[in-house]
Amino acid sequence: MALVDLEPRQRPPRGDDTALRDWVRALEATAPIARQPQRLLPRVIEEVAQRRCDAPALLSTGECLTYCGLTERANRYARWALAHGLGKGETVGLLMPNRPEYMAIWLGMTSVGGVVALLNTNLHGPALAHCIDVVAPRHVIVAAELLDASRSAAAHVTSRPRIWLHGGDGDALARIDREVERFAASPLAPAERRGTSIADRALAIYTSGTTGLPKAANVSHRRLLQWSLWFGGLMNTGPDDRMYDCLPLYHAIGGVVATGALLVNGGAVVIREKFSAKNFWDDVRDWDCTLFQYIGELCRYLTAAPAHPHERDHRLRIACGNGLRADVWRRFQQRFAVPRLLEFYAATEGNVSLYNVEGEVGAIGRVPSFLAHRLPLALVKFDHATGEPARNAQGFCSRCAAGESGEAIGRIGDGAEQKSGAAFEGYTSTAETARKILRNVFAPGDAWYRTGDLMRKDESGFFYFVDRIGDTFRWKGENVATSEVAAAISAFPGILETTVYGVAIPGCEGAAGMATLVPADALDLTALRKHLAQRLPAYARPLFLRIKDRIETTATFKHKTAELARQGYNPATSDDAIYFDDPARQAFVQLDGALYERIQAGAARL
Repeated sequence: MALVDLEPRQRPPRGDDTALRDWVRALEATAPIARQPQRLLPRVIEEVAQRRCDAPALLSTGECLTYCGLTERANRYARWALAHGLGKGETVGLLMPNRPEYMAIWLGMTSVGGVVALLNTNLHGPALAHCIDVVAPRHVIVAAELLDASRSAAAHVTSRPRIWLHGGDGDALARIDREVERFAASPLAPAERRGTSIADRALAIYTSGTTGLPKAANVSHRRLLQWSLWFGGLMNTGPDDRMYDCLPLYHAIGGVVATGALLVNGGAVVIREKFSAKNFWDDVRDWDCTLFQYIGELCRYLTAAPAHPHERDHRLRIACGNGLRADVWRRFQQRFAVPRLLEFYAATEGNVSLYNVEGEVGAIGRVPSFLAHRLPLALVKFDHATGEPARNAQGFCSRCAAGESGEAIGRIGDGAEQKSGAAFEGYTSTAETARKILRNVFAPGDAWYRTGDLMRKDESGFFYFVDRIGDTFRWKGENVATSEVAAAISAFPGILETTVYGVAIPGCEGAAGMATLVPADALDLTALRKHLAQRLPAYARPLFLRIKDRIETTATFKHKTAELARQGYNPATSDDAIYFDDPARQAFVQLDGALYERIQAGAARL
């Protein structure tokens, strides 16, 4: 059951005819992929360059590339790869901040059969070494400003790739940005392309690593084309469009969807190294952007920011992204006058995709009947005690009813879905790949990809995200979704940020709810408690509150809750104020050492 009603409409969804046109454009754009197996994404961009040579392709404050400039630069990197004996299917690591050159590097190397691993620029030491070793690259290209991070990992790397420096001076490493200048920028000959097809691997893109060390997901050329052409069709991109992209280029959304959807149709992409709420509206206006690629947290940051003189003085027609909560959706669209939000659900390695083409507030999408064969999705009942999908007496899984939450899974078959760009292509580790496959689900021998996400579907067929498996916890015999508790807390005035997690209490089964909050000003705890009582059942209300001035996030703005959960509610672990919802006093009271010990000893009423 949902704890908070996330479905009321802000406005009627887009008409059926309008939504249908979006679907048809996406289907028509992607239909030729299977018929032209050697027409890769770099080839599509080359075709655009033949028509729009001097038109802007990739823009930034430090560097801009026209379509011809992008393809010529990519051709130099392709020939660099060939000259250095990079075998077809062999890997090059890329550690570089957001900039136009980033795309030129991987477009070029993948066009001749190389694989480029997009390394997280926030990692260093053993974590970065792990990401390098799981792909065992022949070479690693490191931007000068990330050389220290590269060196911090060097002692832990076992695969021993050759390191190439991009930019900078005074270092003994070879400079790849200088060496590529000696290679021709002319179009590649067929022999140079080495028969690379859509079935070949192009990129290794890493998972976020929120539940362990990152895994490297395999991404084929087919998948790159599918993502780019599909989103280009859904958003109806064209030469007059400019996408504002401040998401990391080492992730699928910022690095492929936001860029490819524009480049395949002749538009331009404005690349910013990092998101800035302060500079966002100036950038959008100054660069004359018509589209914006978001992660839900970015929209929340913008709605929480002070008024900006240009926040409605823009040409944005679509904001496209994922993870946008319903309450933020309404505030964002109303305040900033963005005509359309295109919310979707997908995972880099997954075969489950959903698209909210109709604009249903709070939903992550639905599967139209005419696409059911291409988007093979099911919700199955989940056993929180075992952490696995529930099995019936016959040993099979059971589908969820409307309104019932369960794990989303996608069928792994040998039919059209395996050739549509929605296949499960796995990870570089076969063991990690096997762990994501659920077998004997509805019939003997069938196989389905596990998303690890809990969802529910309403009577109209719209899907709603509930929580990540592992984030949902059990208290007083009930399952509590952290995302829905966080939504209830965020609806209280003056809450800038919150994250919710479960903490263990000695002698108690399950985990009690705890929330870390960032308030704008002094927090009225009495009013907050009343607010939560009106919106959440007793078992779902957080038993503990922790007040901070900021919550650390990953590069994709996911809260780092693992350390907060480890510290728990012990007031000795930090200088932050921690409060306990005391049922005897019917109030949040500040937790001190004595009260903490009473809770630990089981002497406090819970």
